[in-house]
Amino acid sequence: MKISELIDQTQKPVFSFELLPPLKGNSIKQVFDTIDRLKEFGPKYINITTHHSENIYKEDVDGTIRKVNVRRRPGSVAIAAAIKNKYGIRAVPHIISQGFSKEETEYALIDLAFLGVTDLLLLRGDTKKLDIEQRKMDCHPYATGLQEQVNNFNQGIAIDSSLISAPETPFTYGMACYPEKHEESPNMESEIFYTKMKADNGADYLVTQMFFDNRKYFDFVDRCRAEGITIPIVPGIKPIHLKNQLNVLPKIFRTEIPEDLACELRKCKTDTDAVEVGVEWCLLQSKELMQHNVPGIHYYALGATESIYRVAKEVY
Repeated sequence: MKISELIDQTQKPVFSFELLPPLKGNSIKQVFDTIDRLKEFGPKYINITTHHSENIYKEDVDGTIRKVNVRRRPGSVAIAAAIKNKYGIRAVPHIISQGFSKEETEYALIDLAFLGVTDLLLLRGDTKKLDIEQRKMDCHPYATGLQEQVNNFNQGIAIDSSLISAPETPFTYGMACYPEKHEESPNMESEIFYTKMKADNGADYLVTQMFFDNRKYFDFVDRCRAEGITIPIVPGIKPIHLKNQLNVLPKIFRTEIPEDLACELRKCKTDTDAVEVGVEWCLLQSKELMQHNVPGIHYYALGATESIYRVAKEVY
């Protein structure tokens, strides 16, 4: 069953959330702890982020400087399989085009097909930490190229155009959309154009970048519908839980903090104060979204598990 079908068959907006893989060398326990805390709300699917490797420089004891390739958060594919096997909850690993070669992506698809993990979220990924060598890698510059590769794989076509066995269960996938415009889009008209391209080429649903002003989401959905985009557009939101996120989140995610929220965060003296403000705002967002019968609410956990628990307790 596709996630869009799952959404259609659920009477209330679907609850889902996103997880980070643990840092290299750490236990998977923190992933399971988050799921154990939130599973009472019946998540229909759980996303697992994917992170490309980074080239860093290390100094040896003799003073020699050498470049080392480090992947700080490995294990997205394995974690997806572990969630599926341990909880029976649909796991959705991110597949990103930047920082991974087309060949690496193909091997990941083969592994996922063998594991029976056939729901994906296709993203371009963050390009800011790519070095010159990684930027020259044979990868897809945009998520739409990644989408074409997955579509071909479903039809039994490899990246070298040779024929392979098509997966018994084809991959279905969601893709990202940006109610406040992607940072590289010149305008919202262009943003809608590429969003429609994703839908027309096979995306099962869309999930938004985090936002804090519901009006931005409602307006975006209206524009998408006017352009003939009919697939579910799932709002993605995050409860602020640190004081510095007032400035950090707009910088990293190019999202606007409404002045009412910003004013309350400026009053916070501690992160504990910020948690309370974040929960209250996220709760207001969630209630309004539920009232508008959105297809689901996707929560970006990322350090805010307890805040999400408090919000979900009120609305699910």
